[in-house]
Order: sequence, then structure tokens, then C-alpha cells
Amino acid sequence: MAVAVLRSHSQITIPAPVVSSLGLKEGDQLEIFADNGKISMTPVAVYPDDYVEQLRREASELRDNIASGKQPVFESIDDLIDALEKS
Repeated sequence: MAVAVLRSHSQITIPAPVVSSLGLKEGDQLEIFADNGKISMTPVAVYPDDYVEQLRREASELRDNIASGKQPVFESIDDLIDALEKS
């Protein structure tokens, strides 16, 4: 068990063994929330808005291509691999 102390400005230091076991590094972001009287923290990935917008555009393009028949759709991974091996 590790103990952290609440300091001024509501700051705490996460004990090194916890940081190490989770593979955290400086700059990582954590979601923090209260859960039945406990404080829980979960590492989160935060993506820049422009990257998220790019993914939205690509997903929209794929949906359009599927609807128009330009994008092949496979029933299984095996079907995809078979098609790739034939090309």
C-alpha cells in the first residue's frame, strides 16, 4: 500500500511504484473522479481536435465509399486476407 499526502493547491504526488507499474510518464493525463467515497484515477488518451476531425472525415469518406460500392466489404478477416492474396 502506498500513501499520498494532499498538499497545498490540492496537489498529490503519485507514489513511484504506482507510476512505474502503470507505465506513466510526465505529461500523461488522468481522469479523476469520486466513486462511493473513493478517489479513482484512470489514464486517458487526449487527442488534438484536428486529429479527431481528420478521423471523422476519413470515417465519413469510408461510409460514402461503402454506400456507393467503391469500398469492398468483407464478411470476415479470412475473406479480407484471401482478397489481398489474390491481388
